[in-house]
This record gives sequence, C-alpha cells and structure tokens, in this order.
Amino acid sequence: MGESSKNFEKVLDKRDIFALAFGAMIGWGWVVLAGDWILKAGTLGAILAFLIGGVMVLFVGLTYAELTSAMPKCGGEHVFSYRALGRNASFICTWAIVLGYISVVAFEAVAFPTVLEYLFPSYPQILMYNIAGFDVYFTWVIVGVISSIVITIINYLGVKTAAFLQGVLTILIAIIGLTLVCGSVVNGTPQNLKPLFMDGSKGILAVAVMTPFMYVGFDVIPQAAEEINLPLKKIGQILILSVVMAVVWYVMIILGVSLALTHSEMKASTLVTADAMAKVFMNSSLASKVLIIGGIGGIITSWNSFYIGGSRALYSMAESNMLPAFLAKMHPKYKTPCNAVLLVGAVSAIAPLFGKKMLGWLVDAGGLTIVIAYLIVSISFLVLRKKEPNMARPYKVKHGKFVGVMACILSGVITLLYLPGAPAALIWPYEWGIVIFWSVLGAIFYGWAKISNTKAGINEHHELEKLLEESYEDVKEA
Repeated sequence: MGESSKNFEKVLDKRDIFALAFGAMIGWGWVVLAGDWILKAGTLGAILAFLIGGVMVLFVGLTYAELTSAMPKCGGEHVFSYRALGRNASFICTWAIVLGYISVVAFEAVAFPTVLEYLFPSYPQILMYNIAGFDVYFTWVIVGVISSIVITIINYLGVKTAAFLQGVLTILIAIIGLTLVCGSVVNGTPQNLKPLFMDGSKGILAVAVMTPFMYVGFDVIPQAAEEINLPLKKIGQILILSVVMAVVWYVMIILGVSLALTHSEMKASTLVTADAMAKVFMNSSLASKVLIIGGIGGIITSWNSFYIGGSRALYSMAESNMLPAFLAKMHPKYKTPCNAVLLVGAVSAIAPLFGKKMLGWLVDAGGLTIVIAYLIVSISFLVLRKKEPNMARPYKVKHGKFVGVMACILSGVITLLYLPGAPAALIWPYEWGIVIFWSVLGAIFYGWAKISNTKAGINEHHELEKLLEESYEDVKEA
C-alpha cells in the first residue's frame, strides 16, 4: 500500500460501523422479496433457508472479524488474501467482491425508481424502449440517475456524512420493521403459516442461494477499517453482532409476513410486505405507505454502504498497482477516495437504463462472486493461522481451525449451488453473461497493470512487503 492510505481520517465510532453493516444487510430486499421466499419454500422452509445462509455468513464473519483486527487496512479482503495467498489470489478475491458491491449499488439504483411507483403509480412517463419485457420510461430513468448522483455527492463529501445518514435511516427501518412484526403477532393468523414447506429441499435451496446477497454488508467494516476510531478487538465484536442481528431480522420479517397473509393473497400481491402491513393494521393504506417509506430508507442504507465498500476496494487495488493509478487518488479536503467514488457513482447512474429485469440478474450474479470472495477469505484465514501463528490478533476466534474449515465448506457448498445443473443455477445468457463480462474485464485490467508495472520498474513483491509492514505497525501501535 502507498503512503496515501495514511490520509484516511479515523472518524467512525461503534454506532457508525454497526449502522453501516446492519443497515447494508437489511436494506430493501425484505420489502420486495419476502413474499417470493415464502412462496418458494414455505414459511418454515424460508426461515430454514435464511438460517442456513446465516450460519454460513456467521462462520465467514468470524474469519473476517479476526483478520480485520489483525490487519486494519483499507481494502479488507484485498489485504487478507494478499498477505495469505499472494497477488493473484488477492486480485481474484477483491475483483469478485467488487462485483458483489457494484451489483448491490446498481440494484438499488433500479429499486429506488421502482418503489416510487407504489407511492406514485402514474409517474413513469415517456416510453423509451423495452428490455426483456420491461418498458423503460424516461421519468423512471431520470429518478434513478438523479438519486444516484445525490448518493455519490454524499459519499464524495466524507465518510462521516454518509455514516450519519446511515444511522438515522437504519433506526427508521428498524422501527417500521418491528411495527410490522408486532402487528402480525397481535392481529395475524397462525393458520396462515401453512404450508410450512414448499417444494421440499429444492425450495429451501432456491431461497438459500439468495441469502448471500441479502447478508452481504458486514464486510463493509473491514473495507473502511482505517476510518474506524475503536479498539481493534471491538471492531471484530461489532462485525459479529451485525451478522447475528441481520439473521434475527430476516427470520422475524418472514414470520411477520406469513402470519399476516395467506399464500393466495401473497400470489395476488404486487408488494407483499406492504400489503401485510396494511392488513394487520385494519387494511390501512397509510400503514402500507409507511412500510414503503421504510423500504426507501433500506434502499438508501444499502446503497450508501456499498458505495463505501466498493470505492474502498477499488482504491486499495489501485494502490497495490492492480488497477489504474487514478483510482488511488485521495481528496485532499474530504479524505475520500474521490475517483473511486465517482466510478461507482457512474455505474450506479447507468444501471436504470437497463430496466427492472436487471434486479434479478444482479442478485444472482453478484451472489456468486460474493461467496467466491468469502471462500478465498476463509482459506486465507486458515493459511495465516498456520503460516503466521504468532501474528497479533486482537480479536482471536476460539477453535480457529474448526471455524475456518466450516467457513470454507459452507461457502464452497453455496458456490456450487450457482453452477449449471444445480437447483439455483445462474440463468444463461443474462446472469452468466454478467459474470463472464466481469471476469474478462478483470483479466484485461490485471494484464494491463502487469505490463504497466513492468514498464515502470515497479517491484510487485516490494508492494506486498510494504503492505505487511504497515499491518504490523498499525496493530503494534493499537
């Protein structure tokens, strides 16, 4: 890493980083997809799927917690895999998680104009074209583009500004979600919970394969590690707390929606969670609109967190000479990786042009690359436990070998579920097209960086040594 990484300001406290991680994980998906989960797997099947995904993410989260406390450097996965497995594995790992982050950013840029339709049904005007059966309207696109620009500006102006917004909105979402669950417990019908299972194990797996995309967000904490003003051990504890709270959240939401609506009502609904909220509060349209406002808050929290995660990952790769140097620029006043933020913003602003079908494609394609990154981080955890047993680990996981092996097995199994012939295989050509395009783009950038480094006389091994030395110094100082 270069000296410019020293320019980050340590301004995030424990509330900030919990809001960044938890707010990212609860996001908007529970509002728009909860009905699909229940219809695919049944009430208990959907809960079981999220518990399976939660166990995987918890084991992986434990590896992240230890590694983040040991190497509190901007870049997270990039640093861990670099130190354990070397440059090539680090590029694959970080490039994979960047697609995960950017897929969420693009997802939210499409979700925001979509959710506004529930509040203002007639606002989409001036038909431009049709993509995969979805009509793309000019006003719909403009809403997505303008909101992307606003989020970009917030993140450009400093991480503390973004974290404040995150904290306020996370509290709002939590209050609205808990209101739905409490209303369902009081006014819902236990008979609505049936059928408990749909389509057996296939239904459970179909939902389980979506959970990595829903749970992604805790890994934003290591991305912003250099901006956190907390004892290193505390960072690991908050990371794990955010994962546990996200698992509890999704189980509660599935239970609340199931108590409120029958399966036939879910099938007839265009936005199941909002209709569930209305029903448990005496069919109040105001209640459904309140829930949609919570959903808008969820869009912004996820959007905001993954701007932070994606821009920091790109910045750290550029500092390690894996991506063009302009992405490693730090703003002198705001102390943000300004060019990386602008690049993520550009992708976000373009996404609405591809229409609503993009949502499903991004969920699945981004989900695959996320679990690939989790697998590489889990392997890095085991390698470093063996290769550097005396490395300072302020947050040291008990039964480390068992935790690391389980994280590898679970993330590896989830990865297999995306492959051809598996119950939740990616769709050709759309979803596989995204993954293949991203892989080819990564290979081009990596090859370009290799050639550029050779011409400039940059010693890549020396860059790794500097990275390791900085990690040691930071932990020693702490």
